[in-house]
Amino acid sequence: YVPINLTNNNSDSTILTWVESMPEFPGGMQKLMNFLGKYIKYPAKAKMKRIQGNVLVNFVVEADGSITYLKVIKGIGGGCDEEAIRVLSTMPKWNPGKQLGKPVKVSYNLPVKFSL
Repeated sequence: YVPINLTNNNSDSTILTWVESMPEFPGGMQKLMNFLGKYIKYPAKAKMKRIQGNVLVNFVVEADGSITYLKVIKGIGGGCDEEAIRVLSTMPKWNPGKQLGKPVKVSYNLPVKFSL
């Protein structure tokens, strides 16, 4: 097993895509779903046009658990892409990913579901 690097610079800037212990939202996946359900506001334009689907967002969970470099990988439009980024940017710090017992930067993909 070899971790996959997205950069080949010094170890402080290396972003891994898979590690021994993946990053986790505080309290786990169910708490993350609760967080999204509480704070996502369905965009009026998306409601009017009956836009539904998953917005796939990529971000980096830093070694200290903070979230950086949010970007939409696959959007659905109607304001849903922007809303996913808005809410994810307000997430609390995650439990960072670890490689060889040490916290590291990890690239993470998260689908955000919009359904009417």
